[in-house]
Amino acid sequence: MTAVAPAARADAPLRFRVSGMDCADCALSVQKAVSAMPGVESARVNFGAATLTVVPGAGAPSPGEEIAATVARAGYHAVPDVARRGAVLDEAPWWRDTRLRWVLLAAALWVGGSLIGLAGDASPWVTGLFAGAIVLGGWPFARAGWQSMLARRLDMNVLMTVSALGAAVLGEWGEGAAVVVLFALGGALQARTLERTRGAIRGLMALSPATASRIDAAGAETHVPVEDLGIGDLIRVRPGERLPADGVVVAGFSAVDQSPITGESIPVDKGAGDECFAGTVNGPGALTLRVSKEASDSTLARVIHLVEEAQGSKAPAQQTVDRFAAVYTPAVIAGAIALALGGAALSGDPRTWVYRALTLLVIACPCALVISTPVSIVSAIGAATRRGILVKGGAALEAAGSARVVAIDKTGTLTIGRPEVVSIEPLHAEMNSRSLLATAAAVEAHSEHPLARAIAQRAREEGIAVPPAAAFRADPGRGASAVIAGQTIGVRGMRLARERGLMGSEERPSPLAATMHRMAEGGATPLVVVAEVDESPLPLGVIAVADRLRPHAADAVRRMREAGIVHVAVLTGDTRAVGEAIAQAAGADSVLADLLPGEKAAAVRELRAQFGPVVMVGDGVNDAPALAVADVGIAMGAAGTDVALETADIALMGDDLNGVAEALALSRRTSAVIRQNIALSLATKGIALVLAAFGIVNLWVAVAADMGTSLAVTANGMRLALPTTRRLGERMLRLSPPLPARRERGPGGEGVLPDGHQP
Repeated sequence: MTAVAPAARADAPLRFRVSGMDCADCALSVQKAVSAMPGVESARVNFGAATLTVVPGAGAPSPGEEIAATVARAGYHAVPDVARRGAVLDEAPWWRDTRLRWVLLAAALWVGGSLIGLAGDASPWVTGLFAGAIVLGGWPFARAGWQSMLARRLDMNVLMTVSALGAAVLGEWGEGAAVVVLFALGGALQARTLERTRGAIRGLMALSPATASRIDAAGAETHVPVEDLGIGDLIRVRPGERLPADGVVVAGFSAVDQSPITGESIPVDKGAGDECFAGTVNGPGALTLRVSKEASDSTLARVIHLVEEAQGSKAPAQQTVDRFAAVYTPAVIAGAIALALGGAALSGDPRTWVYRALTLLVIACPCALVISTPVSIVSAIGAATRRGILVKGGAALEAAGSARVVAIDKTGTLTIGRPEVVSIEPLHAEMNSRSLLATAAAVEAHSEHPLARAIAQRAREEGIAVPPAAAFRADPGRGASAVIAGQTIGVRGMRLARERGLMGSEERPSPLAATMHRMAEGGATPLVVVAEVDESPLPLGVIAVADRLRPHAADAVRRMREAGIVHVAVLTGDTRAVGEAIAQAAGADSVLADLLPGEKAAAVRELRAQFGPVVMVGDGVNDAPALAVADVGIAMGAAGTDVALETADIALMGDDLNGVAEALALSRRTSAVIRQNIALSLATKGIALVLAAFGIVNLWVAVAADMGTSLAVTANGMRLALPTTRRLGERMLRLSPPLPARRERGPGGEGVLPDGHQP
């Protein structure tokens, strides 16, 4: 008896993994059969992810075992979706596939009967071998066809069953066996191929370990299921282990490989206070983490859920194909009946025309057409997920391919999101760059302003000794001051410098004014360091602070153009001078500056009216309105942002802007493959239908053409899962990563340098 996952409530949804579905038409048959069961309120089959979700009726007993039995009667296999962490049921080898073994046995009987028939023997043994092939190979889809008829549907299983039985009634046992064997073999191969395209889900589910090492109040470690971890629990992760939960480092230092979640190829150093994600791989040092999210709410769990939903969503092209197939199949069935009756009435040879009608029914099977789109979408979404790009649906994937313009938020998206010192220019004879930076850092060491932290950080990076300061005073909007060695030193902005008369006049600007204006025009924020001498301000020098462009941002913009983008716009709340400096460095075409979050949404509408469909790239928080308004919203750094996962259509789990170009290129490749598959399916059907009507094609050739087309579109769709040349090169480089600095393990397992100090 099939085990069923326990539910907390009688009406809690039940989830099953369904195997053997090789066509969206099959998924619809399973969905209707389960929906018609007593005690079931609703059922939904996600063909892309191969899952069945059932909502029991209120007050009804849990129908889990009955659901599995109903799915089995329909010709498929359903198992409860349990134990989704750590252990994942891998695809069984082909020789253990029961369905394929029966098909191969049927094929052996058919081949044996054909060889004996070719030898001229027309004994009942030949008929018996063909009949055995029909029974062994045909009973699964005959059973599925019967269930479809009970659900008042005519799917491909019904068409093939009628064709095989019709051939036997006409005495064409060999052709009937050929129909069954070729169709069953093609279906089995196609089902196994589709299972491979769903590997993204299985791979994600295997990332998180099943247990964790929890540390109690006494410091003792116990192994507990990951589901038992609560927020605030302490866990230890040893070198080489996968992180079992999202958490914040409280002790230890290590390099963590985040590529399974973010797609980043280089491990990221993690120390106290840094956030880590479940499913990532710890490096050479041990880490102690405080759990920040429950297992069901971790970043990995949310990604798995969103990928499953995305693989089950329908792109506009698929919706169009489904509507066409819904009309096409009944029309061809009616045509086959008319062909049989009309031909028999006009020619007086009913046998010939019934045979032609049966051939027409086989060719009419829309399997290749219906599967042409979903297999491409599933493959593309799986490929994107492995690259750290989370696509939330087929519609978003298809829409990105038609985009003509990309709008990019500046701060935190095109830039690194934190100010840095970019220029230091002394203006006093007794000052050099280091002494000017030391003086400014002494004042700003007491401030929490981002610009102040940038100056203090630069001094620490250069190893500059900062003199002590007293009487610190911060004036919001006017800078800060402190007393250093008995002298009052201030760090001020351009406005206060103008108020103190340090900028000169418009006709005769001072050297300080020229320096500050030049820095501002370059996109930086100039800060003047002033000494109060006899109550008169004396400028000592100017320090320029700016938000730096992300590494490879210009290369990312260039790759967007290669992916078909004709215009790149920068959206920013900063001044136009700052925005234009960043846009010029990145290679963007235009700048829309001084924008509030709501105004960014209006800017996206303007870009759409001028250029066409727009892709908006932002950080998912203050850019949420623009992300929602754009045709496709892409959020950066979504691994650490809940809002990004919920708002954007596509989420880059890491902070690599190159993911935008990859998503655009993948979308265009997917659209091209879908068009190829649809064209191949329609062309094959059209030619075969004409040939069948004139009796040029027989039954087994019709089946071979139909299943051959189905396998061809499946294989073509799976090409999207293959790495591109660029990605393949990056993957080869990762095979030889640089060796990390040698570390030894301390008493608690944390990474330490050979001299015993913490890294």
